Amino acid sequence: MANYTEMDNMADLRNNSSTRGGEEDVPVTNNSRDEPDGGARRRPQQPAGDAEEDDESSSYGPKHVIMIFVPVSLCMLVVILTVVSVNYYTDQSGGNYLVYTPFHPDVADTTATSVGKTLLNTLIIMGVVIVMTVFLVLLYKYKCYKIITGWLVVTSLILLFLFSYIYLESVFIAYNVAFDYISLAIFLWNFGCVGMFCMHWKAPLRVQQAYHIVISALLALVFIKYLPEWTLWVFLGVIAVWDLIAVLCPHGPLKILVNLAHERNEQIFPSLIYSSTVAYTVGTVDTPTEDSEDSNEGTQTRQEVTDSSLANAAVNDASSSRPLNTSSAYTTHESYNTRYSNTGRPSGDQTASSRRRQTDTNDEAENGAVVQQNDRQEEEEAEDKGVKLGLGDFIFYSVLVGKAASSGDWATTLAAYIAILMGLFFTLMLLAIFKKALPALPISIFFGLIFNFGTQYAISPFITTLAAQQVFI
Repeated sequence: MANYTEMDNMADLRNNSSTRGGEEDVPVTNNSRDEPDGGARRRPQQPAGDAEEDDESSSYGPKHVIMIFVPVSLCMLVVILTVVSVNYYTDQSGGNYLVYTPFHPDVADTTATSVGKTLLNTLIIMGVVIVMTVFLVLLYKYKCYKIITGWLVVTSLILLFLFSYIYLESVFIAYNVAFDYISLAIFLWNFGCVGMFCMHWKAPLRVQQAYHIVISALLALVFIKYLPEWTLWVFLGVIAVWDLIAVLCPHGPLKILVNLAHERNEQIFPSLIYSSTVAYTVGTVDTPTEDSEDSNEGTQTRQEVTDSSLANAAVNDASSSRPLNTSSAYTTHESYNTRYSNTGRPSGDQTASSRRRQTDTNDEAENGAVVQQNDRQEEEEAEDKGVKLGLGDFIFYSVLVGKAASSGDWATTLAAYIAILMGLFFTLMLLAIFKKALPALPISIFFGLIFNFGTQYAISPFITTLAAQQVFI
């Protein structure tokens, strides 16, 4: 019996070596590790020092500047066009203001009274902002994620449904467009539901960015409508100072929030942050190369995993030495039936083919998992290299430009717009130099305020006087 078993094993080895065509001395390895055109796409390795220098020199270039300038400009353009064409957001004759501003301006107020009311309103609003920011940081610190999610969902529902309805109604009335409430309700339902998916789940990058821009513009219009004029200007200056303190101070709430997110390796509220790089794809199809066609017949269809838990599970399966359970069970069962079907003795050809099929199955599973892991790493690298800007920055940029546009002077509006982009450019330069989270409001807001009041009260009257006197410089 022992001799019979030994002869069978030797026959299997001879058949296996003959079917492989003299490749018995070549170990079975993963194509992605030995061949550059194999399952995984590998980048040429370079010294660590050169890689770090390349990263430092190309961290933020013109492409990143354009990727952040375009959405900011679009958001400000939406606000400017709305303020200029729709009187609803500039008419404050009704005396409707936010609940955080109990002191309303009056024609009979003296200068001292107006200044006092403005400062009190600003202090109240800033008190609310500071309390809510600290409360949000405490919730995140103690991992109250469900409360944070509920809070953000309710806020998103109000923005996407209520504020969108107010905006559309005011635009239709301003342009004298006939509409019925049934069609408007259907449109708002679809618009709101898609927006909820984009902000709190996965969506194509462009769609997610579009919703971030629209939501920022809607909230900016609300501030322009329901905040007293001078309260709004003072509030912009104070909120820029608060942003500087909250981000850069060692115990600032936003700095604590960023440090906690880095320690936990988590993203900071994706629904509140505009990202310029990360795109979530639903599925892709890989076209096999020549090397993969030699070992695998047909094309392989691969679907990228968008859920993080599924992606981690795939990476864990790839790192272990076990093949996929379903494939290995099917191969073992098939080889058992073919080897012991009729004669009770194993066939050398059948044993070699079953082993080859099992090896190909293992290689295919490992190659697919490695490709998936590399794609995941590339996505994380793209996310790290991309520029992220909070929606609050979009909102206050648009508030400043929209309030400048409400004066009716296009020179003031253009000056404020250029000043904001200049401040954002300098902020990106500092971000590339210091390579850490920086506040995006202070430079842009201060530039915008200086250019706005300088143009409105100095340059525009000077140009008007020159034009009236027909003096050309």
